Amino acid sequence: MSKIKPSKGAPYARILGVGGYRPTRVVPNEVILETIDSSDEWIRSRSGIETRHWANDEETVAAMSIEASGKAIADAGISAEQIGGVIVSTVSHFKQTPAVATEIADKLGTNKAAAFDISAGCAGFGYGLTLAKGMIVEGSAEYVLVIGVERLSDLTDLEDRATAFLFGDGAGAVVVGPSPEPAIGPTVWGSEGDKSDTIKQTVAWTEYDSSKDKFPAITQEGQAVFRWAVFEMAKVAQQALDAAGISPADLDVFIPHQANERIIDSMVKTLKLPEHVTVARDVRTTGNTSAASIPLAMERLLATGEAKSGDTALVIGFGAGLVYAATVVTLP
Repeated sequence: MSKIKPSKGAPYARILGVGGYRPTRVVPNEVILETIDSSDEWIRSRSGIETRHWANDEETVAAMSIEASGKAIADAGISAEQIGGVIVSTVSHFKQTPAVATEIADKLGTNKAAAFDISAGCAGFGYGLTLAKGMIVEGSAEYVLVIGVERLSDLTDLEDRATAFLFGDGAGAVVVGPSPEPAIGPTVWGSEGDKSDTIKQTVAWTEYDSSKDKFPAITQEGQAVFRWAVFEMAKVAQQALDAAGISPADLDVFIPHQANERIIDSMVKTLKLPEHVTVARDVRTTGNTSAASIPLAMERLLATGEAKSGDTALVIGFGAGLVYAATVVTLP
């Protein structure tokens, strides 16, 4: 018989607060067209993107995260000292160590919270949410801060016609805490590493030669990624609904990763979502912010009143790896 005492965590977990930060500089498609041979109409028809935000020198990964996190903590009605864990999903913090989460935890004023970074691309928010839920139910933290943050403008090749218009910067954060009832459903997640070359960094840091190479950037095989997202991720989304025990008719909100509006439209059609379901389309003015896209879209829907507290939402992230994560949540 084990001598280990059972954990004394909460029975369930839920999102208690959300916050977002978008850099002050708004970049329209006209700026992108200065370096690629395309048109505003082509960019909008292919992606739905009209504008995106790019960070300045002061809007670092840590600084944007702190701004978004402060809003999420206030929205949750708790203090930073109550945060027991800080999870940051990002691919654009360029220091291998230490984790940027430790700097964020300190500057927010947490009481030596556990803090770590994860690299799960555009599915990173879902991965972080799942880890936070486990920490709360297991009892190792009462409140966990989950942050998705990117400065993808640092990893964008502005001469690459396939990707130059896609990426934006920003940070989104949520506070996850105890709940007396289920409010974060089972996560359907996974990876397909045999397709990892479809989204990747152009040059490995160990191979980068500044005298002959462009600064490393994100590149992708657009058609392959589009087909995978449209056909395979709709299946994952349906599995998440099934795992939560609900049907599309039970949903109030759909918040997919804001990669491309054509992908979003295709998923809505494949899932046969009813007209009453509000669909996040933050991609139009924020672009693809990878790990930050879902919490940023969630924050905007709640701020504009398009979604409300207590709504049932399906969230799904997917991207480089290829990795994915989907779950059903109750909005804060």
